[in-house]
Amino acid sequence: MHPAPSIILFTTLSGFGFGLLTFLGLGMPNYTGFIAFVFFAIAYVLAVGGLLFSTFHLGHPERALKAFSQWRSSWLSREGICAVGALIVMAIYGVGRVFFAQHWGIIGGIGAILSLLTVYTTSMIYAQLKTVPRWNMPLTSPLFMALAITGGALLAAQVKIAIFMLIFSAIIQVAYWVMGDGRLAASGTNMETATGLGHIGKVKAFEPPHTGTNYLMREFIHVVGRKHAMKLRTIALVLGFVLPVIFLLLPFGHIFALFAVLCHIAGIFTSRWLFFAQAEHVVGLYYGKR
Repeated sequence: MHPAPSIILFTTLSGFGFGLLTFLGLGMPNYTGFIAFVFFAIAYVLAVGGLLFSTFHLGHPERALKAFSQWRSSWLSREGICAVGALIVMAIYGVGRVFFAQHWGIIGGIGAILSLLTVYTTSMIYAQLKTVPRWNMPLTSPLFMALAITGGALLAAQVKIAIFMLIFSAIIQVAYWVMGDGRLAASGTNMETATGLGHIGKVKAFEPPHTGTNYLMREFIHVVGRKHAMKLRTIALVLGFVLPVIFLLLPFGHIFALFAVLCHIAGIFTSRWLFFAQAEHVVGLYYGKR
């Protein structure tokens, strides 16, 4: 798939934002007043900013509001509903924390659940696509959820939880890559099924279907060399998980915590780029590419 910058920014930033909102809803960190305002501001900038980036990839952004009406069948619609619900509920909860030094636990708990549901619905937009076997597998949603919780723990300065989640997320990330590499072949989709000519026999492409590029080739076909992919995976693992754990295990200081957060964000951006760039859409088989 073509790794559009707007989608990478959307899925990464919104994950961090709603992850932080989850921890804030659970009372972590336990601040009130101005410090609480800073944490809520960071969460909202990330969550809302990420959602705004998602509209850049729409063909008709002005029709975005219509997506809310398709909640019965569309994960995109469910994502929008959960996101708005989480932002409204957490805003109410934030007012109590910032202006009244009150922890309205029930409201915060509901907001935390809605925040996690938002991340889950985002993941299902991709996990339910049978045309992209690398996404259409059980580990896609756990990966999104784990990364959101990890990022939220880091931003909320929950060191012990963050260290555990960094290790746990790294395991899921590696497992996702390993399982994903063979998904297209395991799906049974090939040139014969892609062209519908399998009943004749073995199909080989004599010439490309088009003399030039088209929308499908631009959006759904993006080839990443195995050599480059392995280098980027290593970078993602080191930046996103290994270095943050090392920084958090050092004698605690705000500067090391900041380094851990920055490294993790850079690593997740790399991982998320690979998430899209390595996703082989079955339409690529029709054009003789994988």
